[in-house]
Amino acid sequence: MQRHHSHHETVLLTGASSGIGLELARLFARDGYRLVLVARSREALEALADELRERHRAEVHVAPADLTDPGAPERLMAELRQRGLAVDMLVNNAGAGKVGPFVDIPWPEDEAVIQLNMAALTRLIKEVLPGMREKGRGRILNVASTGSYQPGPLTAVYYASKAYVLSLSLALRHELAPDGIQVTAFCPGATRTAFSGRAGKRDKPGAMSAERVARIGYSGFLRGRAVVVPGVGNKLAVAASRLLPASFLARLVFRLQERVIRK
Repeated sequence: MQRHHSHHETVLLTGASSGIGLELARLFARDGYRLVLVARSREALEALADELRERHRAEVHVAPADLTDPGAPERLMAELRQRGLAVDMLVNNAGAGKVGPFVDIPWPEDEAVIQLNMAALTRLIKEVLPGMREKGRGRILNVASTGSYQPGPLTAVYYASKAYVLSLSLALRHELAPDGIQVTAFCPGATRTAFSGRAGKRDKPGAMSAERVARIGYSGFLRGRAVVVPGVGNKLAVAASRLLPASFLARLVFRLQERVIRK
C-alpha cells in the first residue's frame, strides 16, 4: 500500500497527549489528516490541538476519555458518530504497565493495564471495522512492544498484554486484507517518555527519543508494513528472542528489569 496523504481521511489516535502518541499526532497533522485525539487529560489534548491547528492548519477534534473504563470505547465511538466523524485510520497507541513483583502489584492496577492494553484496543477495532469494510478501505496501527516477543518477569502483565497485541494484529492483517483493510503492529523498544516513570522504573540506557520512534513507526505504517520495529538494537533483540529459549529470555529480562526499577 502506497503512502497517501488526504485532508479527507480521519485518524482516531489514542494516548495522544504525550510521548509517541503526541509525536504521531504531529506527523499526521503535518501531512494533512483530520485528527481525533483521545487521552484522559482534556487540558493536554486542547494544548496539542491548538499547536497543530496553528502550525499545520489541521482539523483537530478532541475527545477526552479514560479507556481503562470498560464502557469508555463504546461511549467514545457513539460521540464520534454524533459528531459525524467516520474513522479511516485507527491508531491504538494508549498503553500502560506496572513494574514490580506480580504478587505485590494490586489487582486494580493490573486490571487497568489489561483493560487499556487489550480490551479497549480490541473494542475500538470492533467499532471501526464495519465502517471500514463498507468503504472497502482502512488502516489500523496497534502499538505493541519489543516485549511482545518474550516473557517479562517483573513486568509480567504488560509484556503479556503486548504479546496479545502483536498476535491479534498479525491475525487480523490476514483476515482483513480481502476487505482492503491494513493492520500494522508497531513494536518500539525502550523509549524516553513519561511511561517509565508511571510504570515505576528509570529509562533504560540507550532509549530512543519518542520523536525518532514515532517517525519510524509512521513511515512503516503508511508503507503498509506488517510489523515495524524501530532501531537496529531493537531489531537485533527481536531476532535474538526468536532464537533463544523462553526460559533464558525470562532470566535475562528479570535481570534487566531489576536494574531499572526505582528503589
